[in-house]
Amino acid sequence: MRNLSRVHLGGLRAVEAAARLGTLRAAAEELGVTVGAVSQQILKCEAELGRTLFERRPRGLEPTPLGAAVIARLAVGFAEISAAVALADQRREDVLTVSVAPVLASKWLVWRLDRFTRANPGIRVRIDAALELVDPNVSDVDVCIRVGRGPYPGVRAEPLVAQLVFPVCAPAVAERLRTPADLAHVPIVSEPAAMFSWDVWLRPNGLDRSMLGEGPVYSDAALCFDAAIAGQGVFLAWETLAADALAMGRLVAPFPDRYATGISYWFVTARDRAPTRAVRAFHDFIAAALRESCPGGAAAIAAASSRA
Repeated sequence: MRNLSRVHLGGLRAVEAAARLGTLRAAAEELGVTVGAVSQQILKCEAELGRTLFERRPRGLEPTPLGAAVIARLAVGFAEISAAVALADQRREDVLTVSVAPVLASKWLVWRLDRFTRANPGIRVRIDAALELVDPNVSDVDVCIRVGRGPYPGVRAEPLVAQLVFPVCAPAVAERLRTPADLAHVPIVSEPAAMFSWDVWLRPNGLDRSMLGEGPVYSDAALCFDAAIAGQGVFLAWETLAADALAMGRLVAPFPDRYATGISYWFVTARDRAPTRAVRAFHDFIAAALRESCPGGAAAIAAASSRA
């Protein structure tokens, strides 16, 4: 192994690729470098070894007898290295790291993740709940579920469902609401950092945000949601956040109207990394689960796709 310290691995790769593929151009394309770079790597490798591996002919490079023997060994060695990397990739396919916003993770994903693990017992999921947008191209994250307006350049990004919002509250609070104008007479639970405002829902109903009453203010959407369940007021929620509480009767939607915010849920992966088996399985799971929880949002995405 000490012999390897004398020679740069990149030069050995260039020698093997040029011999196997027959031309410097083909070797350059495989290695992702220029023809000149391959030529220089081969020359440097020969200098490091102190031996000539190729004869330079008008029709191209021709291995010397020594070069042919060296190249045969290199081919076996690089095949073994490739097999080792493939084995590591195969084992990595059994681990899936997903980056997702904390509120989506805690109020929606965690309650459905067991469906995925039961259907895919060989895949271990690691959830990274973070507000920061992670770049899957330069991290160990396999999948990002982003909530935003898009598009997201430099990555593979697929919109899954659109975000629709609507007022929710505890059943006791709902008894005081007959029309949207009655929102002026109940506390409004608010989150100052929300990505949208009440105007998204009020304006189609001919109302303005200025008519809303005051109420508790929380810095986190999950706390606003819990405050609404506790009967502290009305919160402008969305389908993934409210689906389970509505189904259990802990919250009600006093009005039927739901309006799009322009925000969608996106399935984001690295641009140049082929999806693993685990990524493909998680895509199918998350897309189906979101369509189930957000039928209106799924219909909105389908309609937008048909118009494109």
